[in-house]
Amino acid sequence: MSLRSMTGFARVTRPVGTGEVVVSLKSVNHRGLDVHFHLPPELDALESELRVVLKAGVVRGHLQVHVDTGTAAGAAIGLNRPLLDAYMRAFQEAAAACQIASQQPDLNAALRLPGMLNACQGQDPGPETSRAVLEAAAEAVAALNEFRECEGAAMVREMCQRTQGLVKLVDRMEQIRGGATAAFQKRLRERLADLLHGAGIDPQRLVQEAALAADRSDISEELVRLRTHAGQLERLLGGDGEVGKRLDFLLQEMNREANTVLSKTGGLGDLGLTITELALAAKSEIDKIREQALNLE
Repeated sequence: MSLRSMTGFARVTRPVGTGEVVVSLKSVNHRGLDVHFHLPPELDALESELRVVLKAGVVRGHLQVHVDTGTAAGAAIGLNRPLLDAYMRAFQEAAAACQIASQQPDLNAALRLPGMLNACQGQDPGPETSRAVLEAAAEAVAALNEFRECEGAAMVREMCQRTQGLVKLVDRMEQIRGGATAAFQKRLRERLADLLHGAGIDPQRLVQEAALAADRSDISEELVRLRTHAGQLERLLGGDGEVGKRLDFLLQEMNREANTVLSKTGGLGDLGLTITELALAAKSEIDKIREQALNLE
């Protein structure tokens, strides 16, 4: 199964009897599978069977399910006569109280009242209609997944391109890091000389302190982990099945490593500024990849 986006739409129509069955599916991203049904009353009993059909093909996403049977289930409109009679009596009482003898009730306004017109409920759709609804739902799931796979493939291509760009940024930071230790030691020596105003200092101690400070500013481990995570990301994107949650966790780790790089490069002068710019660019790529990953099933 190819990687899928969680966003998609499908609509399937099937003839049955003298009418037709229409099943529409619309999905957007969600942490789990969240299904909302919009069924005519006579199909309420089919909800559990429809849920089984949907779960067989959809793992994650907020899924809106609309089913319209039209005349296939013998749908009819009923008039709420008690409500209409009450409306007419209230209208006449109000007209008499206001002494408006010539005013006539507006039937169109009455029919627009909530509950005035109702679809007849409790009708058995029959086995033919029930079977048509379930078959249309299964066909709609297949069409939805085809749509989502096409969108997912486009997303994966973009994410892979951004991952490759991220690796190039890591390579550039690694190149700069090689000269950062010597620069840091020189900067530390100059600052100490200014503070001591010519006082003597043990050169060996200076080297040790500079080495400790440089070690605290070393970003080699973070860069190694970023490169490793980028490789894992590409392998996940090259696989199949449900990967959205795993991608989200992996990208959180990558963002953490980029933040650590930023926190360690504040005292390296121009080299530090260059690494900071590259790390910020890396964070931007990670955020953009994550935006796409949040929409993958």
